[in-house]
Amino acid sequence: MRVLVSGGTGLVGRYIVEGLLSAGYAVTVGARKPAPAGFFSQRADFRPLHLDPKLNQSGAFEGVDAFIHLAFDHLPGKYRGGEGKDPKRFRRMNLDGSVKLFETAKKAGVQRAVFLSSRAVYDGLEAGTVLTEDLALSPTSLYGEIKLACEQALRALSDPDFITASLRATGVYGEFRPNKWDDLIADVLSGKPVAPRAGTEVHGADAAQAVRLMLTTAASSINEQSFNISDVTVDTRTILEKLGLSAQLVAFAALSANVMATEKIRRIGWQPGGMRRFDETMAILARQIEDDH
Repeated sequence: MRVLVSGGTGLVGRYIVEGLLSAGYAVTVGARKPAPAGFFSQRADFRPLHLDPKLNQSGAFEGVDAFIHLAFDHLPGKYRGGEGKDPKRFRRMNLDGSVKLFETAKKAGVQRAVFLSSRAVYDGLEAGTVLTEDLALSPTSLYGEIKLACEQALRALSDPDFITASLRATGVYGEFRPNKWDDLIADVLSGKPVAPRAGTEVHGADAAQAVRLMLTTAASSINEQSFNISDVTVDTRTILEKLGLSAQLVAFAALSANVMATEKIRRIGWQPGGMRRFDETMAILARQIEDDH
């Protein structure tokens, strides 16, 4: 199966591409520019792909069986609030641009499309809410609003020849560098005080496992569906302790993040690594920090 992955060179995209390559898929990365040499462990082809809805990009989908859409245009390091001072452009690129890619994929004969959504679709729900896929949603962030609108647009395009699914991912962590915690590590090493937070996380390899399930599971079990992917709940103090770092925390963060229920995707075979994988990954990152310093 030939799979086109938009945004495959991003922090999350790299894990998805590696997971597909390791499972034997022929992977093409769609991005603004190719990855540097050696970025992936195996060969991955490249095709230019952009979020500009005015572009005709039908050529990027030639010979493609499945489309994994991860690309998102935002300010560096920001998702919520990633629109900066230009929400109109943020909406045009990330909603209109995504919908255009979905439509183009369908016209090109792509058989399956998977969209990486976000737990941000649940923004605004009160504390203590267990986040299940069947909740009525009205996101309070523009990021969450656009992710939900993309889910709905993709679902509307579904038919027996174009199977679609969305993955509502929490924060994705892992051992690759650059790393989502690079800024946190840099602040600690420079002696800056750190504002603690609690959050839910899923390893990139487990996110890739979820993507593969969307490609292999019977259409009747996934078509037009959204699935939560989340695994562990950790706070800043725990992350730093596992990395062998200590910092001045301006306050204490309790583990109060709303839990994302994952029974729906577990029923079709998803098995994340839990705290064991978290501990193993933190040990790898701790060794990297020691080697770097």
